[in-house]
Amino acid sequence: MSGAGKTTLLTELSRRGYDTVDTDHDGWTLPDGDWDEPRMAALLADRPVLVVAGTVANQGHFYDRFDHIILLSAPLGVLLDRVTARSNNPYGKTAEHRADIARYVREVEPLLRRGATLELDGQRPVGELADIIEQLLGPAS
Repeated sequence: MSGAGKTTLLTELSRRGYDTVDTDHDGWTLPDGDWDEPRMAALLADRPVLVVAGTVANQGHFYDRFDHIILLSAPLGVLLDRVTARSNNPYGKTAEHRADIARYVREVEPLLRRGATLELDGQRPVGELADIIEQLLGPAS
């Protein structure tokens, strides 16, 4: 969900030497909102240790290529406070965006939870979250 801390966590993992991709940027998501499947398949085939973040309708097509599917979650109020306060992303500033986030928490998050192999509380300090993921990944190359 927007505001859960995905970008912050990816930044920390990258700082620790892990290869990361935020599919919200750099053309990974097509205009229809899905991942560019050929590009994503090539990415996953090319990199043995990689942390990918993003939420799209066709992400389930790739679950068999991931060792872990982690849902980073937080209560709706926390998500809304974070998207309102952040300065690195305009999404979440309008009433329409905030209503969408509430709907996604209600309708999409339960689907993500069913596909996840692990759920982490996005309210935890980013260092703790990165430590947990680092244990799953093993040493950075």
